[in-house]
Amino acid sequence: MRSLNARITVSAAIVLAIFVVLSAFALEKAFHDSARNAREERLLAQIYLLMAAAEVDVDGTLRIANRSAEPRLDLPDSGLYAFIVDGNGETVWQSRSGLAIELPPTPTLPTGRQTFTQTTHGGEHYLAKAYGINWNTDNGSYPFTFSVIEDSSAFDEQLNVYRRSLWTWLGALALLLVVSQWTTLHWGLAPLRHVSNELNRLEAGEQHRISGRYPSEVQRLADNLNAVLSHERKQQQRYRNALADLAHSLKTPLALVRGTVREGEVKNTQSIEQQVDQMDRIIGYHLQRAAALGRSTLATPVELGPAVQRIVAALKKVYSDKALQIIVDIDSNVRFRGDQGDLTEMVGNLLDNACKWCRDKVRICASSDQKHLQICVEDDGPGIGDRDAASVFVRGTRTDETVPGHGIGLAVVREIVEAYGGKASIGKSTLGGTLVELHLPGTQ
Repeated sequence: MRSLNARITVSAAIVLAIFVVLSAFALEKAFHDSARNAREERLLAQIYLLMAAAEVDVDGTLRIANRSAEPRLDLPDSGLYAFIVDGNGETVWQSRSGLAIELPPTPTLPTGRQTFTQTTHGGEHYLAKAYGINWNTDNGSYPFTFSVIEDSSAFDEQLNVYRRSLWTWLGALALLLVVSQWTTLHWGLAPLRHVSNELNRLEAGEQHRISGRYPSEVQRLADNLNAVLSHERKQQQRYRNALADLAHSLKTPLALVRGTVREGEVKNTQSIEQQVDQMDRIIGYHLQRAAALGRSTLATPVELGPAVQRIVAALKKVYSDKALQIIVDIDSNVRFRGDQGDLTEMVGNLLDNACKWCRDKVRICASSDQKHLQICVEDDGPGIGDRDAASVFVRGTRTDETVPGHGIGLAVVREIVEAYGGKASIGKSTLGGTLVELHLPGTQ
């Protein structure tokens, strides 16, 4: 069952059905007990009436007035029957209604004892109430048991009528609740169906983002999906642009190599090596540029301090001959929302460039709030003049050819920073060399 609406509806219907069934049984049991107690009270009242109409002679003979207080006791086969037995179990009186009818045997009870039973005799169902008494006279006391028996068909019919009415109303109520619940769920889940329809249109290429306003619980999902879609489109566009730029940039070096070969200048290996080196720089630049993931709202924030410490430890080994002093001034709460590889690429290129040009001191610091992240890398090297400051972020630019490198490090940094919606700038460091500042979005 893949429909969320169907899952909730079926689950709720099952719970409702269980609740209705249990409620019906509980109500039926309560009504049964109440009706049974009422019948018992009625039969006990008949016994009290018989006791009021009874008289016992001094010799223990029991007599009942000719006319009973209950007319049904005088009607043959009326469904209500009365018996009185003595202490020996002998019937000393019975109502006219029970003549010529086989009824359940009348018990003999001790004084003060009373019973109420549902019994079956001769295929018929009866309710029987018996009460044992001790009748005192001037010559002594005589035990008697008064019994009243009633045909239970009326009681059973009463239960059946109640049962049918109960199940009918509970069934109707359950159906009404299921319909109401389905209607409520259909209305409540409408935003999710809307999102699903928009996703189908996205897959069909009919639209490029999720539009419309949704409840707060769904709006965040829609916003994050839009962020992911935007991120993926930008990433694909970067790949296409990088491949197009790569193909365009390789045309000139390849043409020069082809021309050199055609002119028979194969011996001029230096020219070919220069072009191959140039192509290697171009390929490396565009690959790093395309690999930049860019900002994603779903990315887990990366702690800046530990990442920088790992880079610093590696660079100290690379530049062990310079006895570098790399100062790291980053609070533990500074975080970068993005890909850790992008962070390593940016900071690694900046620190590597600073280590190449410094005398012996490099410093990196960072500060952030929810909306902004600033990273500063500075060194005590010769610095960069105002004329070169604008061109160092351009691919292939190297201010000093004697320093090893392809001239693409700062260009890659700029590409990654721009992919995250930030910017990079170069200035004068308080240490005397170059200061590179990266301004990036914060963690919000």
